[in-house]
Amino acid sequence: MDMSFDFEPVYPHHDLLIELGQVEMAMDRLSERDEKQRLMLQPRLESRMSSLLEALNHLAV
Repeated sequence: MDMSFDFEPVYPHHDLLIELGQVEMAMDRLSERDEKQRLMLQPRLESRMSSLLEALNHLAV
C-alpha cells in the first residue's frame, strides 16, 4: 500500500490564506491607530490584499 501523499501543491494556497487573514486583521485594527498612521497604512494594506487575492485566484489547487 502506498502511504505517500503529496502536500506540496497545498502549501502555497495555505500560505496565501494565512497571509490574507493577517492583512484582514491589520485592516480591522486600523481604527485603533491615529489618523496619520491610518492614512499611511490603509493604502499599503489594501494593495497587499489585492495582490494576495490575485495570486490566490491564479493559483491552481
